[in-house]
Parts: sequence; C-alpha cells; structure tokens
Amino acid sequence: MTTIKIAPSILAADFTRLGEHVREAEAGGAELLHLDVMDGQFVPNISFGPMVVEAVRRVTKLPLDVHLMIEKPERYLDVFAKAGATMMNVHVETCPHLHRTIQQIKALNVKAGVAINPHTPFEMIREILGDVDRVLVMTVNPGFGGQKLIHSTLPKVRQISEAIKQYKHEIEVGVDGGIDAQTIAEVRGYGADVFIAGSSVFGYAGGVAAGIKALREKAGK
Repeated sequence: MTTIKIAPSILAADFTRLGEHVREAEAGGAELLHLDVMDGQFVPNISFGPMVVEAVRRVTKLPLDVHLMIEKPERYLDVFAKAGATMMNVHVETCPHLHRTIQQIKALNVKAGVAINPHTPFEMIREILGDVDRVLVMTVNPGFGGQKLIHSTLPKVRQISEAIKQYKHEIEVGVDGGIDAQTIAEVRGYGADVFIAGSSVFGYAGGVAAGIKALREKAGK
C-alpha cells in the first residue's frame, strides 16, 4: 500500500488565525493543504476565492490543493493558477466537457484532479482516468464540513483504486468528507492514499500537529 498523505482542509481553520494554523499544519507534517472553493450554486454554501489561496500561498511552501466546488470552473482556472494552486480538482457534475477542462488545467502547469459526488457512479469518470493526477471521491455531500462519512461511497473508492492500476503514471485516490481517527483506517483499506481532513485536524483538542499525528497513527503510517 502506498504512503498516505494528510491534507488538512482550511475550511475548518480559525480564519482569525489562518496564517498560524497553516504554519502549524506544515510543521505538523501535513503533505499538502486543501482549499475548498464554494460558489453557493453548485453547493449550498459560499466559502472563499482566489484571494485566500494567494494569502495561504504566501505563508507556506506546501502544495495547495484547490477544490473547485463551483459551476463552470473553466472560467476561473487561470486566476486560481496565478493565485498559487498546485492542483485543481473539478467536479465531473459541473463539467460537460471534462476532457477539455482537464487539459486547460494542465496547460496552466497545474496538476489536475476530478472530483465525484457520493451519488455519481464511477462509470462517469472512467474515460478521464488516464488524463488526471487524482480522483477525489466525495464521501459526504459537498458544501459543509463536519459531516459523517457516507459508508456506501467506499466501494467506489475501491473501484477507482483498482481501475487506475492499468496506467503507468501515478494517479492518487483522495477521499473528502468524514475523515477522522475513527474512519481513516477503514477508508485506507479501500485503496485511498490522500485524506482530506478538516475538523479532525483544526478542531483537534490537542492542537493541529497532534490531530495530524493521530490520523497518521490510526491509518497505520
């Protein structure tokens, strides 16, 4: 099994201490930071835009994993790339021309991921697997942090982890939603290697670094 990556989601950070929380996550061993961009259209919540991505970029050297939970993401790829995104994840549900959108991301010298909602079947992304650097499986309905993991999504994680074995380039399998010390080992067992975690890191009683450590220990690495 591959080495796991813990990706704290800054949506759960204290925004009055955002720079401090970002630095704590980096010092605590996080491999990347996850930034959830929401537009109030595709998901029933509004979060932040490129200005926050740019601000986070200024205080960390970690890769910035930007999750575009927005309608027509192709309109904003350039601005998020300029803000400092290392990877951009777009939803299959919002991209009628998904292949074109993925190629647009890559043309910006940014890694490309495709995200898939809990109700969306794996077959909707099979044809794009060879073009992406990651598949991000939503294990909750997107829009809000702190939700409980939907266990019926896990067989899809396994489907994806098996399907990507035919490709020579590395394709990550990420999971987003309900990841904590009680669920991470089970989810890893289905083949995931990137774990997006919000409140279980930034809301951890012992602090950010301790939250990351707890996740890693429970995952077995």
